[in-house]
Amino acid sequence: MRIPPIPGGPDGRRMLWINLIDKTGSGLWVAVTALYFVLIGGLSTGQAGLLLGLGGAAGIAGAPVAGRLADRVPLTRVLFAVQLLRGASSLLLLLAHGFWQLLPLVALGSFGERSASVLTKLFAARVAGPDRARYQAVQRTVVNVGYTVGGLGASAALAIGTGAVYRGLLLGDALSFVLVAALVARCAEPPSASRTVAAHTAPTATTATTSLPHREVGAPSNPWRDRGYLLYAALDSAMFLYGCALSVGMPLWIITRTDAPHGLAAAIFVVNTVIVVAFQVRLSRHGRTPRVAADSLRRVAVWFLLSGAATAVAVVHMRWAATAAILAAAIAFTVVEMIQSAISWELSVALAPDDAQGSYVGVHGLAQSTSRCVGPLLMTSVVIATGPTGWIALGAVLAAAALLQRRLVLRRLDRPHPTAAEPPLSVPPVTVSEH
Repeated sequence: MRIPPIPGGPDGRRMLWINLIDKTGSGLWVAVTALYFVLIGGLSTGQAGLLLGLGGAAGIAGAPVAGRLADRVPLTRVLFAVQLLRGASSLLLLLAHGFWQLLPLVALGSFGERSASVLTKLFAARVAGPDRARYQAVQRTVVNVGYTVGGLGASAALAIGTGAVYRGLLLGDALSFVLVAALVARCAEPPSASRTVAAHTAPTATTATTSLPHREVGAPSNPWRDRGYLLYAALDSAMFLYGCALSVGMPLWIITRTDAPHGLAAAIFVVNTVIVVAFQVRLSRHGRTPRVAADSLRRVAVWFLLSGAATAVAVVHMRWAATAAILAAAIAFTVVEMIQSAISWELSVALAPDDAQGSYVGVHGLAQSTSRCVGPLLMTSVVIATGPTGWIALGAVLAAAALLQRRLVLRRLDRPHPTAAEPPLSVPPVTVSEH
């Protein structure tokens, strides 16, 4: 059977290499971040946790700022600058010691990481055009491969465990950003509906009408005034809690509340990565179109209920049954991840007006950032603290969020839209000259 070509042409393929190198470097660093700050940075464990928390909070601003910039200047220039910022902050970490020296550098790195995430998403959406759902699936597969390769490299290095090894892993992460920036510099600027550099000619009436119907040039849509989109993003933020459930909730649940082998706390990440690599592209069909994506939210709701129920059942006092329940929960949460990520990718772009695509997607980027900040505390203080009932309630609440989002999205899609006859997003539009 012939494998369909990767959407996006040469720049689409180049962006996949960028993601692979970026996430391989991140995999080297993520596995040792807290250890580095304690053993090399001179912090206590409490200070290391506070440092990561404050740094993560600073990163929240990265998504909307980067998205807004991408509507006003060439996206590739912004992404190039962001990758250099990440590389510089990582290199300077090698020279920093103590909480107050490390904090601004960690904050810059977090800001750059969230900015790069949104910009990469925008690039992919623009360069892949109507095939963006399939491209996103391929990209997520590449990302998981990168994290796996980097994580294996970090695990091998940790067997030595010297200060030079920790610094070497951080240096590898920094150099990956420099290499990525060099690759970004070779990418052509993808077509955008919000800005096109044209010749020094006066725009015709036809051009102005085709570009931004019923809207004055210079007055783009504002996502902060779009209540429907903000509610959609807020519901996505709730559903993104599956990430914290897998990375924080389930490992702690295994160790503190179940009779399952403690090694399962690490094994569930292997299960997650293998399944994503094997099935993400196939499940991208759930984000094929905005309406298909909305209807697929019903499946997400069912998998959320199964995830919470399976995790709750793991408290049974039989080792084999607890193990089976944990594995079933890990699989269910991974299915949620694959389907919901395809849906979220499609809807976050498709529901955004073409004249403010970057700003809208940037605001949507706050959903995952907020979930990452709130999720760990919610898992430890609410879900795990209330026992099996907490996991069942989590599954039910997230399922309700999925169904509510489906209703909201379908209502928005059924609303008459003046640009319905326009070309699909990411297809080069006819736009008003910037001159």
